[in-house]
Amino acid sequence: MQAFFIYTIMEITFIIIAAIAGLIIGFIISKTIDSKNATGTLKTAEKEAQKILKEAEKEGESLKKDKILQAKEKFIELKSEHEKVILTRDQKISEAEKRTKDKESQVSNELSKQKKLNTDLEEKLKDYAYRTEYLEKRQEEIDKILQRKINQLEVLSGLSAEDAKKQLMESLRETAKAEAMQMIQDTVEEAKLTAQQEARKIVINTIQRVGTEEAIDNCVSVFNLESDDVKGRIIGREGRNIRAIEAATGVEIIVDDTPEAIILSCFDSIRREVARLSLHKLVTDGRIHPARIEEVVKKTRKAIDEEIADIGKRTIIDLGIHGLHPELVKMVGRMKYRSSYGQNLLQHSREVANLCGIMASELGLNPKLAKRAGLLHDIGKVPENETELPHAILGMQWAEKYGEKPEICNAIGAHHDEVEMTSLLSPLVQVCDAISGARPGARRQVLDSYVKRLKDLEEIAFGFGGVKKAYAIQAGRELRVIVESERVSDEKASALSFEISQKIQTDMTYPGQVKVTVIRETRAINIAK
Repeated sequence: MQAFFIYTIMEITFIIIAAIAGLIIGFIISKTIDSKNATGTLKTAEKEAQKILKEAEKEGESLKKDKILQAKEKFIELKSEHEKVILTRDQKISEAEKRTKDKESQVSNELSKQKKLNTDLEEKLKDYAYRTEYLEKRQEEIDKILQRKINQLEVLSGLSAEDAKKQLMESLRETAKAEAMQMIQDTVEEAKLTAQQEARKIVINTIQRVGTEEAIDNCVSVFNLESDDVKGRIIGREGRNIRAIEAATGVEIIVDDTPEAIILSCFDSIRREVARLSLHKLVTDGRIHPARIEEVVKKTRKAIDEEIADIGKRTIIDLGIHGLHPELVKMVGRMKYRSSYGQNLLQHSREVANLCGIMASELGLNPKLAKRAGLLHDIGKVPENETELPHAILGMQWAEKYGEKPEICNAIGAHHDEVEMTSLLSPLVQVCDAISGARPGARRQVLDSYVKRLKDLEEIAFGFGGVKKAYAIQAGRELRVIVESERVSDEKASALSFEISQKIQTDMTYPGQVKVTVIRETRAINIAK
């Protein structure tokens, strides 16, 4: 049994050793085969590499030939372009040379013409010198003859020429002075007798001519309608709607034959605006009856009051004024619906405030106080109830009532000299008010009188003999008169200027002074053929 076990172990050992030896031999055989395969692969790779190199050399040669051909083509192209540039440059140079030759020929022609002109001018100068010398000789002869005549007259009269001239001038001066004094005295006496009567006539005529137009422009508004059918609804049954509107707004409504329009008449522009807006709402809504009319008018009046307050606030904010009493703010807003001589009161007050601020800054005063006084100076013109007090006094009382400073109150009350001025703001507001109201175009009648004054200035100039043209310029501060040189000499032009200025001084009323310029022009015209 033991011998069998040993035999078995030996058999297993032999098998293991045989297996190991087989593995080793198989590994050696596989390595040998791989080595042979690797050697064959290397040889194949070398052949393929040599083949690729030969093909690359062939392709390189072909590419080299292509690049050389492309370079030759590019060179030929650049060469042709360069030749074109050179050809163009040569053409430009030839053209420039041609222009230069043309200029040289023109210059030579001009020089020849200039030489000819110089020759002609020298001949003319010689001729002029000869004529001048001849005229001087003739003048000397004439002077001698004139002197002989004067001497003969002096011998005959027993007086020298200077003495005779002095006696004549003295006689004329005394006569003219006596006549002028008599005329002035008669005129003054007549003016004293008729001045008041003439003044009344002028005022009445002015009221007749301008009053109706001013009243119509400032008291009437036109309400446009889409069609005439709306007029019947506005009138209502037996006129009850139109009576309700008139009773609620205080505005007279005129319905006539004017197509697609009715007229609102009232002296109060706020009432007219309330009536206009109420009518617009009623017509747009379509429901027009007395109850609805009262409701709409009430709402519109409230909206107008709010708008007035808003306008006042915007105005004081724009002007940089602070701390103004709410009632004064409303008065400022109400100015929008007031006018003074055709000039909107709010625009006038804003203009005066800005002028006061600028002038106060220049004079070293407080510009804020000046603006405040300028804005409030006409608040007395917007009373809700009629009063007999002047608007300056009424405005001053309101300013005192609502806590304004004494210098502002005095400036409001004194801008029309109603009270005595106690501060420097008062004359400043007065001057700025006059500037805003008196500038051309600000107020209707001021513009009319301004245009009439300019026409009168020109008419005075045309009243003198020898005047060809006359122009009033610089807002009537200068009258430029052009006279006919054949009829008016230099000495007479000076006398004419004096006579026109005296006529203006006597016949016209004007601010400042008027400069009278008389222009006399002599023209010598010849035609060269």
